[in-house]
Amino acid sequence: MGQTIATNKKAYRDYFFSDQWECGIELKGGEVKSIRAGNVNFKDAYAQVEKGEVVLHNLHIEPYKQASYLNEEADRPRKLLLHKREIRKILSTVMQKNVTLVPTKVYFNNRGFVKVEIAFGTGKKRYDKRATIQKRGIERDLKRAIKNRKNG
Repeated sequence: MGQTIATNKKAYRDYFFSDQWECGIELKGGEVKSIRAGNVNFKDAYAQVEKGEVVLHNLHIEPYKQASYLNEEADRPRKLLLHKREIRKILSTVMQKNVTLVPTKVYFNNRGFVKVEIAFGTGKKRYDKRATIQKRGIERDLKRAIKNRKNG
């Protein structure tokens, strides 16, 4: 994997993830330059299978200022590029289980193409979120103690 542009921190807080896919994204105009500048926001972004295609909704890509009249709408639905067998697998899993298709990362791969990582998300309950926060705090304290012991 190449350079990570943005991660969906809210999704990591709200969902447990199972399967993940790397997929391309259909972009227009100055959107690639805007992504390269880091002007991407995941707020309430989700993916859906529509008419045999996976479509990403509510991914906010800030319009590129130098593109002038060529700018597209910032929150428009964008098609994700996957193989048909992957789309069929995703569709069958979403229909059978109670899962959501959630975008987790936007990044440039080694060849310089914009990629989106999507995953099946199962919603966390309030107590799951608390347990995750508590676990993260314990790990942080352990790392701090190990570091102080090595230095001290």
